[in-house]
Amino acid sequence: MTRIDDTFARLRAQGRKAFVAYMMGGDPDADVSLQVMRGLPGAGVDIIELGMPFTDPMADGPTIQRAGQRALDGGMTMDRVLDMVRAFRRDDATTPIVLMGYYNPIYARGVDRFLAEANEAGIDGLIVVDLPPEEDSELCLPAQAAGLNFIRLATPTTDDRRLPTVLRNTSGFVYYVSITGITGAAAAQAADVAPEVARIKAQTDLPVIVGFGITTPEGAQSIASVADGAVVGSAIVKLIGEGKPVTEILAFVAALAEGAHRG
Repeated sequence: MTRIDDTFARLRAQGRKAFVAYMMGGDPDADVSLQVMRGLPGAGVDIIELGMPFTDPMADGPTIQRAGQRALDGGMTMDRVLDMVRAFRRDDATTPIVLMGYYNPIYARGVDRFLAEANEAGIDGLIVVDLPPEEDSELCLPAQAAGLNFIRLATPTTDDRRLPTVLRNTSGFVYYVSITGITGAAAAQAADVAPEVARIKAQTDLPVIVGFGITTPEGAQSIASVADGAVVGSAIVKLIGEGKPVTEILAFVAALAEGAHRG
């Protein structure tokens, strides 16, 4: 049982949906980023997705691309992302943290070294958007063997023939991408999402969490009502990029979390 498994078990017992928040590690700088991260659990966030800045973020829209560039310009590295997690873990031993990003920085570091350091720092799971199931031996299976959940994305174009392959080695939860395209591109609609979530849940016992296109508390509630929870990223990252005070960012996150929990 990982922290992610424990969190979903607790939420099920409470009859609540999950709220997952994404932020880019090191955006706009290491200090502010850590302040935001430390404030997320108190704002109602159940799972933190922490972005690993990368120079070629192909699945990300302009908002998260700019966040990654700000982080890189500020000197953020893989070492410093892991240091953020270590600092967070000094005060919080329970909130799950999922690293989200691309395979290149992990490959450059070396898979064995990366997994050992991620484990030691307190990472619970990975979302690596550019590694398909056919490459599970590269990272997915070693990560699971090291005790980390490997969370796979399913999309509107994942048909019934492809879905079992996507689900085969997934653990923790399934991340359903509600819209085709990049992050922050359009609004998710519960009427479109509901049958897709049902289709996935017919083939797995894992929770299905929906992300992309959720920007308001009302949107989070609507999507969470037809899934096991909601993910918000770009809307939070946008406030960080605008230089809003940490208190204002966390107040917005709290409203999103309240919406998702009502779902």
